[in-house]
Order: sequence, then structure tokens, then C-alpha cells
Amino acid sequence: MEWPLSSVATPIPELLRADHPGLRLFFVPKRTSDRPLDDVKAQWAPCTPESARRFSAIGYYYGLMLHEKLGVPVGLIDSAWGGTDIEPWTPPAGFAAVPETKSLLEAQLAKYGEYRNALGKALPAWEAWARDAQKALEAKAEIPAEPANGEYPSNPYDNPQAPTTLYNGMIHALTPLAIRGAIWYQGENNRNDGLFYEKKMEALIRGWREVWKLGDFPFYYVELAPFTYGYDRNLAGSPVLDIQRLPLIWEAQLNSLRLPNTGMAVVTDITDLNDIHPRNKKDVGARLALWARAKIYGEKDLVYSGPLFKAMTVEGDKARIAFDHVGGGLIANDGQPLTWFEIAGDDHIFYKAEAAVDGNTVVVRSARVAAPKAVRFGWSQVAVPNLANKEGLPASPFRTDTW
Repeated sequence: MEWPLSSVATPIPELLRADHPGLRLFFVPKRTSDRPLDDVKAQWAPCTPESARRFSAIGYYYGLMLHEKLGVPVGLIDSAWGGTDIEPWTPPAGFAAVPETKSLLEAQLAKYGEYRNALGKALPAWEAWARDAQKALEAKAEIPAEPANGEYPSNPYDNPQAPTTLYNGMIHALTPLAIRGAIWYQGENNRNDGLFYEKKMEALIRGWREVWKLGDFPFYYVELAPFTYGYDRNLAGSPVLDIQRLPLIWEAQLNSLRLPNTGMAVVTDITDLNDIHPRNKKDVGARLALWARAKIYGEKDLVYSGPLFKAMTVEGDKARIAFDHVGGGLIANDGQPLTWFEIAGDDHIFYKAEAAVDGNTVVVRSARVAAPKAVRFGWSQVAVPNLANKEGLPASPFRTDTW
């Protein structure tokens, strides 16, 4: 989400066109804090090529498309820090609201308690270093190395990856504002979480809704793009190939749609498998804006999502997959046979499958599976599948099993 407009594809033409007085930008500087802060060093500014330069490209395109479609002023707040976990953005109320995440907050509070206790004790090595450092500074000499953390404790809230730190410093001061909703694009840093990421998403969303006191305001997010990560690492102590870790995050993100008033933009076709920051942010912003246009601003008959798995039925040696959000119909967006479908029987071994559109469903089969039990679609970190609806919105990866 932090990736700025100045770094997207063809940045110069895009920046020169970023002159929209009816689009107002508010850029929050990066800051951690050990307590919720009530102010930030930022101010509203009209959207100009200069003010838009460092602004989130996805946020800019999202807001611009709403502004142009609605014909009213739109204000955007950019509060982002690339490469961070979800935990630092979550308020205490969010951790407390989800039983499975309470321990994350408790661990952070324990660390802070240890830090405060250590500061209250005598720290002779640190005090000696401080005296020597002051003398060296006055003599314009080299300052000696600091003592180890055992003598010079570090503040756990200085860490931008620690729970609540970025909420405290970059979000809390915004809570008096009467926002219409939030957009979110994050997850790579939490790939080790697997399906537990759903609980962390719930804590974040419920926490923000609690502190804003605006009810279940819209929360729209981006499903992570495919990318060639490494291999042969562990997930929660069990050997799970990296190639499957990203699909588990996709599933957690898909499951997060169970929360009220949420939406998800699928971007499996907007990717560069060798670049974790695909440069096409315009279509990402546009897909988030579709959810807002349909759900917040009430545009009728607007297809705002790609196909999402609904149900599977078995017909002999075939599996039939039904979807929500088929729009004008299902297609292969490249005109080729459908890709990245797999099918398995009782042995839990998945084989590459043939798949074809049949009305508003997809029929999946393999000569190697006589009695289908499960189907997976796009279940790989490098999968760039071609199933979409006729409106051009791609289908989200899914699996019908829990193996």
C-alpha cells in the first residue's frame, strides 16, 4: 500500500495528470509509539503533481476513480509502512476482541513491563558508556560502542513490527475523523501465519471499528498477488513448501469476507512473479473502487468482484464447481483452455485437471481420478490462472478440501 505514485508504471505522465483540486490528500509520517497519540504532523493538501508524488498509488487511483464517478470532493488518508506485519496496526481493542489473538497483546505488554522495570534498575555499564560517550563527543573523538541490550534495554515500542506500535503512532490520531471506510493491502510479512491470518484480520477490522465508533464501516482489502518466494521452509513447525504458504494466506483472506461489510479485490492477473511490487497499481485501485461504488454508493447492476468459490458437486468422474459473482458469464481471460485446476480422489493426490466452462459453472476432470473428492484452483504461489468473468475480474484461488 505504501508504494508511491512516483514509482508506478509510466510515472511521469501519471504525475503530470495528478492535478485534481477536488481530491484532497493527507499523508501520515512514519512513527512508532508506546501509547496512542492524539495528533500527527500532517495536514490536508489538494492533489497536485507534487503532493501526489509520495502518496500511495493504490490510494490515489482508488480515490480518483470515486471522485470522477461521484462528482464530489474525496479526501484520502495515506497511513502506510511497507514491509510491516499486521500486528503493529492493530489496536488493543482488536486483540482483545478475538480470543485467539489476546496472547499477542499480552506478550507485548509483558515485554514493555520488563523494559520499564529494567530502566528502573541500576545500569552501571550503560551509565559508564554514557559518560565515556559524552567525553568523546566533547573531545571530537570516536564514540565507543554501546553496551549489549542486557545493560541497555531497548524499548519494544520502538519496533515497527511490534503489536500496536503503528496503530499508536499512525492510526489512533485519525479516529475522530468521520471516515467512510478503509482499504488495506498487506500480508507478505505474515505468510508464516497460514490460516491464522484470518484471526489477525478479524482483530484488525474489529479493533478499528471499535475505536472509530462508526459501526461496521466498509473495510476493503487486496488479496496478495502471486510471487516466486523461496522454498523448503517450515510453517508452524511442520514441513510445508513455500509454494503452499501463499495459498493459505489467500484462503485466510477469502475467509475474512465472512466479516460484515468487507470486500476483496483479486489481483492474480496483475502480477510480476519476479517482483514483489507489481507496478500496475491503477487496476488494483480500480477494483477496490468497484466495491465502494457498489456497496457504499449504491451503483446498481455493477459487477464488483471476480468469481468466488461457492460449491462443488460430483457427477461420476467429474466435479462441477459453482461460483458467486459470475457477472456476465465465466471465461478464460486469454482465450485458452482453463489453467491451474487440480483434482484428487481418496488418496489425496492432486493431478493436473482438464477444466471447461459449462454455463455458470466449471467442470473439472482427470483420467487419473475416477472418483473426485476435492478440487484446487490456483493453489500455488506462482499460479497466474486465467478463469475470470466477462467483466474482466479474475477468480480467487480456492480449495474444496481441508487436507
